[in-house]
Amino acid sequence: MNSISVNKFRDNLKTFVEQVFSEHEPLKVTRRNGEDFIVLSADDWNREQETLYVLQNTDLMKQIATSINTYEKKKGYKPTSGEINEILDL
Repeated sequence: MNSISVNKFRDNLKTFVEQVFSEHEPLKVTRRNGEDFIVLSADDWNREQETLYVLQNTDLMKQIATSINTYEKKKGYKPTSGEINEILDL
């Protein structure tokens, strides 16, 4: 994560905001008093929150682990061609 001073951030606000959006990387802004803050796009914030939800949900993580296990053993559910066409809206 890049880090800049609050003065540099203020002087180049538009440039840094565009950088946060285009690179999808948070930007740490440091202040003299030590109270730093992070600049992050709303879409990236939502994605991070969804990831945290999944990682903190033990039941969901168990389902994912089970799914990976059955996939690797090729014992997972295999949809019919009709089901695949319906999913793909063909």
